[in-house]
Amino acid sequence: MLRLKRMAVLCVVLVCVITGFLFWALRMGGQPAALTLPAPPQSAARLEVLATTSTPALNVTRVVDGQWLAGAAAETGIPARALQAYATAAAAASSSNPGCGIGWNTVAAIGFVESAHGTYGGGSLSAAGQATGPIVGPSLDGDGFAAIADTDAGALDGDPHWDRAVGPMQFIPSTWQFAGRDGNGDGNADPFNIDDAAMSAAAYLCGGGRDLVTDRGWADAVYAYNQSDTYVNQVREKATAYAAQAAS
Repeated sequence: MLRLKRMAVLCVVLVCVITGFLFWALRMGGQPAALTLPAPPQSAARLEVLATTSTPALNVTRVVDGQWLAGAAAETGIPARALQAYATAAAAASSSNPGCGIGWNTVAAIGFVESAHGTYGGGSLSAAGQATGPIVGPSLDGDGFAAIADTDAGALDGDPHWDRAVGPMQFIPSTWQFAGRDGNGDGNADPFNIDDAAMSAAAYLCGGGRDLVTDRGWADAVYAYNQSDTYVNQVREKATAYAAQAAS
């Protein structure tokens, strides 16, 4: 009987050790703990065919439907100018990466968490999509944040010593160097422009062949954007809410 009790205790200890190791291995592998939660629905905007008399800034043939835009902006509280950028970016990313399936609501949720759609600090977006106020994050000097030494000589963030996240979608300068996109066709990729920033964010989320319709694909994409389980949950909650509000 004593031997059986000892074996039972040993089994319990082994299960605890194995469980702890698996949890550690998953975390070290970069997989978010929130992975098992369901992905929010990926919402698509209503698009309309671009008038043939118009000259598009980019090589596109469809644009966000104005009536849908006004209604969705009113239901979600997202500024129409920002929502236009999110919807356009999601549609472009899905077209370029058919297996991605990203919805505008995911891009919008990130825009909300990162900068309240470009209104952080009392700013706003101009008609051209430009942030009217400087949206620059804290210095990434290792004090409460990752330590990322300056990579752009302060060109984007004004800090010659440490990098800072910039713009409505809060890109780090080193990331913007390879991920930045020209979303409005003016020949310049500007992280402070919502069209460029949203297009870049959508393309970044779809990178690596991720399928954002799946639970794991969506969680991996958002976790890659900001490696925080709390962040993933914040974006999930907001994306889910936006999808429900726009559908009502």
